[in-house]
Formats: sequence, structure tokens, C-alpha cells
Amino acid sequence: MSFTLLKTIGLLSISNLFMLFAWYGHLKNLSSKPWIIAALVSWGIALVEYLFQVPANRIGYTQFNLGQLKILQEVITLVIFVPFAIFYMQQPLKWDYLWAGLCILGAVYFIFRS
Repeated sequence: MSFTLLKTIGLLSISNLFMLFAWYGHLKNLSSKPWIIAALVSWGIALVEYLFQVPANRIGYTQFNLGQLKILQEVITLVIFVPFAIFYMQQPLKWDYLWAGLCILGAVYFIFRS
């Protein structure tokens, strides 16, 4: 595995963790607050997300094309989303996560094949 790929995966993973909290964390933590408060807090979290996501994509784009970067990001999103949903949001584990993961693996195959 190349250093560029590892760096891209690492930065996108951190970015995705912040993204999940920005997009969904308010459902658990700020549900009693007005939506505008949740939106502003989420916006602040999203700024941190972008501080990792932008360099990740710039680094990744030196070795991968745009489609490959997008599929890589979707794989990372699903890998991080499932534990987030189960452990933090306390959602039940569903077979749909497995099926979605298999579909994304198919996308990985097609986008990265030579």
C-alpha cells in the first residue's frame, strides 16, 4: 500500500468521523434545542471535517482519479458509519449494512480495476 493511499485513508477517516457527528450527532445530543442551534453546532463541526477532507482529497488526487477518490470516501464512510450507528446512536445492527457494504465493494472493484 502506498504512503499516499494510507495518508488519504487516514485523513478521510478522521474527516468522516467529524462528518457523522455534524450530520447525525445533533439527533442524539441536541434534540431538545431549536434546529438553528443544531445547525450552527453542526456547521462548526463540519468546518473541522473540511480541515481534514480537503487535504485528504488534494493528497489523494495526486495518485487517484476523481471517481476513485469518491468511491474510497464512500467505503470509509460506511466503515465508520456502522460502528457509529450501532455504538453511539444505539441503532440495531441490520443485514442491510452488509448488503450495502457488498455493493460498495463491487463499486471498489469496478472503479479501481485497470
